[in-house]
Amino acid sequence: MINFFLYHTLWFMAAAAVLSWGLTGITLAVLRRRAILDLPNERSSHTVPTPRGGGWGVMLALLPFWIWALWKAGRLLQPAELALLGSAVLLMAISWIDDRRGLGPAVRFAAQILAVGAVMALLPADLSLTAGLLPLPLDRLVAGFIWLWFVNLFNFMDGIDGITGGTMAAMGYGLMLIWLRHGPDQLEAFRGAMFIPVALGFLIWNWSPARIFMGDVGSVPVGYLLGFCLVRLAMDGGQVAALIVAMYYLADATITLLKRARRGARIWQAHREHFYQRSTQLGRSHGRTAKTAILVQFALAIFGWLSILWGWWMIFPAIGITILLLRWMASPPRVKTA
Repeated sequence: MINFFLYHTLWFMAAAAVLSWGLTGITLAVLRRRAILDLPNERSSHTVPTPRGGGWGVMLALLPFWIWALWKAGRLLQPAELALLGSAVLLMAISWIDDRRGLGPAVRFAAQILAVGAVMALLPADLSLTAGLLPLPLDRLVAGFIWLWFVNLFNFMDGIDGITGGTMAAMGYGLMLIWLRHGPDQLEAFRGAMFIPVALGFLIWNWSPARIFMGDVGSVPVGYLLGFCLVRLAMDGGQVAALIVAMYYLADATITLLKRARRGARIWQAHREHFYQRSTQLGRSHGRTAKTAILVQFALAIFGWLSILWGWWMIFPAIGITILLLRWMASPPRVKTA
């Protein structure tokens, strides 16, 4: 099974990387021509007006391969899969309007609830996040809340050059490895694998200094699809593995939002208080901060895979390396002395 996966998937990954790179480049040219720029402000981490909307290239490269895989697996017409794809397109449209004109949080959140709820309502009844410990309606509610939170935290974490593309590739790598061992479900492994090349194609344009930003048109639907893959893994008995793969994003975003909520700040507003943003404010470059976060995310992907092989206790080294990363980001860089 793994040999079949490798022989066929590597070609698609190469094609997806080229497609993502090319479509992002085309998007960049269009955005520049139309002067659709993200202007620096007190809440942003960039200092130069930069085109925003590179998520078009990412999503338009990703979705065709997902559709092809579903068709080959005979699952394209399953109600939950159709709802997933349709909702991803809906979130792209809503998020693009938000990128261009700005939408209130109520409209954005309502669209996300609709997208998550539609899939949750249509998933097969034998899939359970809590392994039957909760009644199915409550189980779906808990899973939907977690998925909805991941969509938003993924969007929150798109704040410096390279971090979203790099961690997206690392999470996809983890999902691919875990499904090849856990299932093996080749469709789910393929879906995870395809995040890698589309992220790398985008990173060519987004690495520091970024020539284009992903924007909500990318970060929201990508977070939606990645969140589905993680929830789907958890519903198949891989709760610990899914938690480990998402651990850095969960920790950075959740701790930051709790701190803001405690002092009464509006948690839905843009800000520069995430750990990775504090790292750049303390003097580290975007590239160094993103590179360190990506390396840790790849380590978490390996720990997630090892949790399938060796057991749930792999969560402890995952927690340890996440704490070390957050402490490093929150600490001033060491000054070299002569």
